[in-house]
Amino acid sequence: MDWWTWILVGLGLLAVEVIVPGGIILLFFGAAAIVVGVLVWLGIGGPGWFQWGMFSVLSVASLLTLRGPILNKMKTAGDEAEPIDSLVGKAVVAAEDIAPGAEGKVELRGTSWGAQNVGAEPLARGEKGVVERVDGLTLYIRRS
Repeated sequence: MDWWTWILVGLGLLAVEVIVPGGIILLFFGAAAIVVGVLVWLGIGGPGWFQWGMFSVLSVASLLTLRGPILNKMKTAGDEAEPIDSLVGKAVVAAEDIAPGAEGKVELRGTSWGAQNVGAEPLARGEKGVVERVDGLTLYIRRS
């Protein structure tokens, strides 16, 4: 194949990787096609069967060796939201007076939440509380 064909195929695969959500697979095939295109352009690509062989080996080898570390790096970058259960134990600030057993509004991480005071003591506006449990969008809190 001509060098520019490999480059176009590689760019096409990279574009599909960006457009289609997935597990970062086509990235390696696109990169391998571009590498083969550059080698053919430099005159060291060899015959067509060898180019396809290089493409296959580069694609699979890079997929097997680089995909895991890249996914791990992306995962530790903080892209994943914390699970809602992680709100248990977090401090809240009462946005209004909340009597024991009553419902009201609290602020947590700069967001207003519906809350129910499950403690024996009332929470005054501006007073701090702690999240006991979470059910849907309702926080069950008590005075801290």
